[in-house]
Amino acid sequence: MVLRKDGTALLEKLDGQDFDFEDGWRLSGTGTWQLTDDDGGQVVRLALTARTRLESRSPARATDASTPEPPSIDSWSFCVDRDQHDELKLFFFYGDPDIGNTYVMKRETGS
Repeated sequence: MVLRKDGTALLEKLDGQDFDFEDGWRLSGTGTWQLTDDDGGQVVRLALTARTRLESRSPARATDASTPEPPSIDSWSFCVDRDQHDELKLFFFYGDPDIGNTYVMKRETGS
């Protein structure tokens, strides 16, 4: 994921948030992002506006007829936090939100 200063974004193989994660798809494309303040803190809102590629995490899921059709546009809400080194980190919850599994984005070195 690349977040540009002008509010545009590039997404590469981003999995679904919350229960959508269970469907096994990965989306790539372009979109927009915005930093907002919620009651719980800052949130990066990411919107996929043009899907360029669709992939699956598992070949079996891709051919499963019971799997819902992946969205052509989607949105994510990334929580903003700091790690033990005071570096910013972005994450969202996946699967059942009550379980608390997190999908943490890692910054590429040299970026």
